[in-house]
Amino acid sequence: MEHLKQLIREVPDFPKEGINFYDITTLLKDADGLKQTIDALAEQFKGEKIDTVIGVESRGFIFAAPLAYHLGAGFVPVRKPKKLPAEKVSVSYDLEYGQDTLEMHKDAVGMGHKVLIVDDLLATGGTAKAVVDLVEGLGGEIVGLSFVVELDFLGGRNKFDGYKVKSLLTYDS
Repeated sequence: MEHLKQLIREVPDFPKEGINFYDITTLLKDADGLKQTIDALAEQFKGEKIDTVIGVESRGFIFAAPLAYHLGAGFVPVRKPKKLPAEKVSVSYDLEYGQDTLEMHKDAVGMGHKVLIVDDLLATGGTAKAVVDLVEGLGGEIVGLSFVVELDFLGGRNKFDGYKVKSLLTYDS
């Protein structure tokens, strides 16, 4: 998977000074790189019973929908406020550079649903932890969390003791 790192562009000082942004758009536009990424994500959870794959707005959608297809599961989007039309649940959380809120339809996950959470990036873990809280609050069971990129030096994985966490690419600094 290390060859996929060459397809990810690093943008310094975005979205603010001191943040090094790992831009996956350059990976996405490479047909072979995108296929290898989706296939590798699916391989990590092959054979697991998964009812629902949750994609986190917005780049998580890109990976979660085809992953759900691969795994024979449904897809559920977790969105920013005021994007979902039906009754929803929400959670606010801290980011590495601010605060945000996420929402999910209240009927998107049922009691005992086996759920895989997918996003492009694991940094401090705040976003993913918020989604875990939403899912578990509705009675869903987390099968695992899957990320394309993990910024290991920010320690986000530490928020998920007892959970299966998988990342394809890890950056140490």
